[in-house]
Amino acid sequence: MNFNLGDFVRFVDENIEGYITRIIDKDTIGVTDANDFEIPVQASKVTLVHGEIPDENTVVTNRQAVVVPVAEFIKEGVYLGLVTDQHSAAVAHFNLINETSFQLLATLTTEKGGNFKGEFAAVIPAHSAKKIFSANLGDIQLWPKFNIEVLFSTGTNVEPPAPLIYRESIKGKDLSVAKVEIALLKQKGWLIRLDAPEPLIDAQKLKESFFKAR
Repeated sequence: MNFNLGDFVRFVDENIEGYITRIIDKDTIGVTDANDFEIPVQASKVTLVHGEIPDENTVVTNRQAVVVPVAEFIKEGVYLGLVTDQHSAAVAHFNLINETSFQLLATLTTEKGGNFKGEFAAVIPAHSAKKIFSANLGDIQLWPKFNIEVLFSTGTNVEPPAPLIYRESIKGKDLSVAKVEIALLKQKGWLIRLDAPEPLIDAQKLKESFFKAR
């Protein structure tokens, strides 16, 4: 059985329960019990107690988009939201947050040591969010590079923006700022803006600064 970070499991041979907080290798996982002690155990020695309801994370659906009046159409607001698991602060969940009125077709491919892995592909409706990846918060230096690609679609008479491409590695400094309330997740976490507009360059100020420097 394939386990995921945050799954609640029970040991087969012992009276121990806890949440998976680390994937050590393909055969071994780390389970944190009620005393916040992480226990390495073979995956074959635990059983899933209860799982999450499938959320179409790995299936691209043909959900019909809701037509929004042009006057109320929101064109910006795509974020990567990072929150800790509600049961174990050692587990971090990455969510793609869509505050726009567009329907998003999004994919996530991770890259580590020259190896690529498709992690997520799905449609994210307007004003919603989906979990796209999970990792151990204490292993931030081991997190892979994120390759996120997003296409925008709408049934409204609004021109969609160019495809969004985000290729970055999340570093400790990205989490050094204070957490903010993420309304769509109903939880505090860190937000990284993916569709931030390019900074405008003032040619006159650039020229003035050049002559001042000389």
